[in-house]
Amino acid sequence: MKHLLKMLDLSRQEIFDILDLADKLKYQTKHNIPHRMLEGKTLGMIFQKASTRTRVSFETGMYQLGGYPLFLSANDLQIGRGEPVQDTARVLSRYLDCIMIRTFAQEEVENLAEYGTIPIINGLTDFCHPCQVLADLLTIREYKANFDGLKMCYIGDGNNMANSLIVGGLKVGMQVSVACPDGYHPDKKVLDFAEQQGGFTLTGNPLEAATDADVIFTDVWSSMGMESEIEQRKIAFKGYQVNEEVMAAAHADAMVMHCLPAHRGEEITAEVFENHAQEIFDEAENRLHAQKAVMVKLMLPDAE
Repeated sequence: MKHLLKMLDLSRQEIFDILDLADKLKYQTKHNIPHRMLEGKTLGMIFQKASTRTRVSFETGMYQLGGYPLFLSANDLQIGRGEPVQDTARVLSRYLDCIMIRTFAQEEVENLAEYGTIPIINGLTDFCHPCQVLADLLTIREYKANFDGLKMCYIGDGNNMANSLIVGGLKVGMQVSVACPDGYHPDKKVLDFAEQQGGFTLTGNPLEAATDADVIFTDVWSSMGMESEIEQRKIAFKGYQVNEEVMAAAHADAMVMHCLPAHRGEEITAEVFENHAQEIFDEAENRLHAQKAVMVKLMLPDAE
């Protein structure tokens, strides 16, 4: 593994290796066992999209690993003033040991990896969110012990979260069902991958998707950059809410997960959110541990 650009790039074994290391690092964190494995390393964090969890978890994780995180706002970089991404990649590769970027276009992340000489981590693009989904898989395994025989359900916009959840869920062996309205389906590359794998269902009926599910995911109806579509999307996604009716179709012990921030009363009811707050905030915490594992794997490839 040279980079973390998208879930499609990871093998099943690479995913499990990351999760296993994340388990170990989480144990060490919880028991105050030092694990300064990245002493002297530097992580540059480029933010062209705002963030709470991504920034805090990466900064904290790098600090706990003994390294130094640098916050690089697009407003402070020449990349924000029109410098080609390939030039930024080549310059930052001379200074840093790894780059995490949170941006809009997947192409920008791929170009950083192509022209740079250091590992690149995708902190989120409009196409995918691999760091979040690795944390999601870590959380599911903590609650359910393993992935065998599990059904994952996603209800809502076929966005970056849907794209990454489909790929990640299928690669670890879960069945995956997705309910999206027409016009808001996941990316074609992801659907082509899912069709080849089997164990995947795409439907317009949330209750059908949720039937016998072990884990139910949702996300906001309007992501960053879609503010002008909010009212249109509220109409399109009416009926695609995770509520008590949806939960009644799932298994009685089904988990509910949300990458946050959550809009209670839109994609999820306040009641369902609060009933499942423990797993949702465990999921949020696991961003820290999963990302620490990714950074160690990329900057110390021989670490176990």
